[in-house]
Amino acid sequence: MNENFNIETLPITEQIKTNYEDIIHLLGEDKLREGLLKTPERASKAMKFLTEGYEKDPKQILQSAMFEEDYNEMVIVKDIELYSLCEHHLLPFFGKAHIAYIPNGHIVGLSKLPRVVDVFSRRLQVQERLTEQILDCINNTLNPKGVAVIIEASHMCMMMRGVQKQNSTTTTSGFRGAFKETDTRNEFLNLVQSKLS
Repeated sequence: MNENFNIETLPITEQIKTNYEDIIHLLGEDKLREGLLKTPERASKAMKFLTEGYEKDPKQILQSAMFEEDYNEMVIVKDIELYSLCEHHLLPFFGKAHIAYIPNGHIVGLSKLPRVVDVFSRRLQVQERLTEQILDCINNTLNPKGVAVIIEASHMCMMMRGVQKQNSTTTTSGFRGAFKETDTRNEFLNLVQSKLS
């Protein structure tokens, strides 16, 4: 390699690709083997996609579809799929989020709540912080009477390595405003668990 070569002058995906080539080599594989020739490039693009949340503003996403509305009952979007990367091992965790808020003069386009989940999920994360970030973003942007977030997820860092518990799931929750009250929180939990038809 040219001694004047500086990896930091390359585009980010090329830098990541070069690092994946080194990782493959350090693991004892032949990075020039046919099956691995394009792996660093594919892995680089995948990692860039899986962490694209750093380039997006979740507050702006919510603000782009806020509407004045005199509705003050609970709004729930449940079973929002999420996929993220554990920041400790760079292994996936995945599951679903349930979000509720009680409007305070403004509602938000329903598709924006899953988009907020995606923004924060597509960063290196821990589930506890992910829950709080979603909760605080909605609370601080919409200024509702209350917000609730529950995340249920399975973590590959527990399933593939370490304790290797394939059937375990982790649940985290957070509540703001009216959802601190037992009756409101219980209504939310009952609606999340129910199958309406």
